[in-house]
Amino acid sequence: MENPDVAEVLAELAALEDPRMRVVNERHGDDHGVNLTKLRALAKRLGTDPALSRALWETGDTAARLVAILTVRPRDLDAARLDAMLREARAPKVQDWLVNYLAKKSTHAGALRERWFADPDPVVAAAGWELTSQRVARGADGVDLDALLDLIQSEMASAPDRLQWAMNTCLAHIGIRHPEHRPRALEIGERLGVLRDYPTSPGCISPFAPTWIAEMVARQNR
Repeated sequence: MENPDVAEVLAELAALEDPRMRVVNERHGDDHGVNLTKLRALAKRLGTDPALSRALWETGDTAARLVAILTVRPRDLDAARLDAMLREARAPKVQDWLVNYLAKKSTHAGALRERWFADPDPVVAAAGWELTSQRVARGADGVDLDALLDLIQSEMASAPDRLQWAMNTCLAHIGIRHPEHRPRALEIGERLGVLRDYPTSPGCISPFAPTWIAEMVARQNR
């Protein structure tokens, strides 16, 4: 697409809209019906374009915001802009892509982790926990794992869904990557029972932390 404008991109997205897919996506809070493979193909054709990305984001349209995330580089966004985008994001898929494709790859990830971690908005706090999980998985430099386990033990069971999921992920990474904390991570997971009964497809690992930890440690030791 040569020198596309926002209207042209929105028109392409509208043409890709599938009402049946919208019904499925809306069950998860995502108000769009565009196949993500086709959306990615559109973004690839557009290429990196920070100005277009910002304009697409400002439409507020969920599919357009997903394209916006794919057409900008992490280095093109400062911490303030990433913070504003997260707080503006409404759809779970937009929040997820924003954290994983931009915030985690940003040079501002450390600052954002500290800014978001204890935010009163559970979606923002969840992003802080996701960045913390990344830090834990990479060695936990500068992270107090005992303090994290204390917080998980006292707050995870009653946390809102998205925040609970992020805290559980952090618990699993602590148990997987840090053997000295593994017994306590396993004990907390068993006692709280968070996601114990979460439906898991054949061949996939359960998100229940003790099961997740045990499986990943077993793979490491093979």
